[in-house]
Amino acid sequence: MKPEEKIRNDLREFLQVRGWLVEIMHGNMYQSGIPDAYLFRRDAGPRWVDFKTPNRYSFTRAQRRKWPQWERHGVGIWVLTAATQEEYDKLFGPPNWRDYWKDSWGVLDPQDAIDKAIDEASE
Repeated sequence: MKPEEKIRNDLREFLQVRGWLVEIMHGNMYQSGIPDAYLFRRDAGPRWVDFKTPNRYSFTRAQRRKWPQWERHGVGIWVLTAATQEEYDKLFGPPNWRDYWKDSWGVLDPQDAIDKAIDEASE
């Protein structure tokens, strides 16, 4: 079993025991960039969650393109790396996918680059 699969399976069980509906998503050529799971709990609402292996993860090209768009439309995405209380608590904070962005991937969003260039030109 791959490390990310183990994290997914462990987290699915961990979350279900705590009352979350966990729907594992299966990306394909028509749904690339979709987070790994859709979660819902009546008292907390919906969560889109991606499972990553700590220190050895990446975002797909589609995720790097799509997630900033989702964010602009008010859709939050959380990244979880283990079935622990500390990781679980992240679900009750703001979306955290940007915390996992690597500088080597470049600008988060083309609109960010445009806004930055405009700001710099107006100084």
